[in-house]
Amino acid sequence: MKLEKLVGDRFKERPSDCTIDSHALMLRGGYMKLVANGIYSSYTVLRRITRKIENIIREEMDSIGGQEVLFPVVMPASLWQESGRFQSIGNELLRFQDRNGSLMVLGMTHEEAAVHLVREYGRTYSKYPFMIYQIQTKFRDEARPRGGMIRVREFTMKDAYSFHTSQEDLEEYYQKCYKAYKRVFCRTGIPEVIAVSSDPGMMGGNISHEFVLLTPAGEDSIVTCKNCGYSANMEAAESVIINEDTGNEAPLAKVYTPGMKTIEDVCNFLHMPVQNSCKAVVYQKNASGEYVVVFIRGDLDVNEAKLSRFLGENVRPAVITQESGLAAGYTGPYRLDNVQMLFDRSLIGIKNLCCGANEIDYHYTGFHIERDLGHVEYHDFAKAIEGGICPKCRKKSLTISRGIEVGNIFQLGDKYTKAMNMQYIDADGNLHYPVMGCYGIGIGRLAASICEAHHDEYGPIWPISIAPWQVHLCCLRSDDQKVKEVADQFYEQLQSANIETIYDDRNVNAGVMFSDADLLGVPIRVIVSPRNMKEDCCEIQTRDKTICRKVKTDEMLPSVQELIKELHSRISNSLAK
Repeated sequence: MKLEKLVGDRFKERPSDCTIDSHALMLRGGYMKLVANGIYSSYTVLRRITRKIENIIREEMDSIGGQEVLFPVVMPASLWQESGRFQSIGNELLRFQDRNGSLMVLGMTHEEAAVHLVREYGRTYSKYPFMIYQIQTKFRDEARPRGGMIRVREFTMKDAYSFHTSQEDLEEYYQKCYKAYKRVFCRTGIPEVIAVSSDPGMMGGNISHEFVLLTPAGEDSIVTCKNCGYSANMEAAESVIINEDTGNEAPLAKVYTPGMKTIEDVCNFLHMPVQNSCKAVVYQKNASGEYVVVFIRGDLDVNEAKLSRFLGENVRPAVITQESGLAAGYTGPYRLDNVQMLFDRSLIGIKNLCCGANEIDYHYTGFHIERDLGHVEYHDFAKAIEGGICPKCRKKSLTISRGIEVGNIFQLGDKYTKAMNMQYIDADGNLHYPVMGCYGIGIGRLAASICEAHHDEYGPIWPISIAPWQVHLCCLRSDDQKVKEVADQFYEQLQSANIETIYDDRNVNAGVMFSDADLLGVPIRVIVSPRNMKEDCCEIQTRDKTICRKVKTDEMLPSVQELIKELHSRISNSLAK
């Protein structure tokens, strides 16, 4: 293809609203255009990249027995009412009525559609196991889209659903998909992606993993241990706290603390370490509005995903009214009635705590839970902390990094098949609910993540496996007849050899030409110029600057072919590790 015919403009200035590099570069390079908040159109360059990503994913899904299907984007609400998610999911699910008044939804995920598709097919055990997958447009009405393709409202996703007659068979297939995902990320050029334990969230099930690219541009917090390899998303990471200095027991005393509403203010006022404070964090259940108070050590934060998982429903930060019976900023567990109280494990063993007295401007000191409240149950509601104790090796070696989730896999169990009454008859004539796994990869997010991992200040550096073209042919001084003739011959040779080539023969200066080439990020660049023609040579270089060589014009094609093989071998080597 000739660059002058490529739809989409490239420009030098970084857009002011771009917070991460991949977003800025993909806008500057003519990859996409904003349509509405979190919604983009893709130009040819991005579509060529995502199509290659899709084909790699198809090959890997087919290799583990997947069968490609296609679900509708629009579904009747009745499907989601069967599963219960129509009521349980919030505003992220877009609901609307069609012209006949029927309630419909835009698909943000397709578990319900998958069960609906195979509910009759899977009536006998002999049909199992099987896996179906699709690559489809979805819509999630995300509250805060950001980072270009990293977090959007409309997106393309590969989602797969496997069906099994036993948990053991699901676990075996789960491992196959786990390995297939590792191959996908190696083949698309980011073998550094790690798998971490994660919170299933609205998907349900007990076991799930996210595949994460560690990068400062990420919005997920990833907890890892360099000592033993433990890794988990912050939402799922266990918090281990051992209170070595529990303090000396003291009598319970009510203390006047005027205007001291924060833990820091109270501890400074009382001249005590924040580790000896009992912080109250108040929530309300989304469905009922009922108040829930979590008590946790003052220097820690509540992990709302853990709290929601424990309660079995979502929560929100509380709005404390006069009718609630709670004293905002002064809430404590002693003599607190008519509200659900939960205690984090970080409070275990501390004998001398300060806490709210449930009265404005007053706190207690000397509070000892076992003495003053009696027996309470402790649970893990805290976020893991930097330098904290690893739940696996028990060393103080936890590290918290930022990352982008590029894929996820879940063991769903029978959540959806049971809710939607999908059953099969076993060999003895008994009815059972099959168990499910589901496996997702966001296509656009993966492309943006690869750009985030592989770029310099001038533009993306696309891996050969997914690059929009394999070769970028630059004709410097197209007004020079000799240069133009040789460049045209090169273009014909490359096309005849089925090498994907973008050809720039515009009459522009070298700075403009190379700037556009950098923004397109094609891995191999062939440069024809008057200076090289004097030596009957051309210049071949890689976009990452690791290779730059001059070759005779009659050696251009075999040199390019050899370099393509070399770049592909780098991808293959990452698979072998």
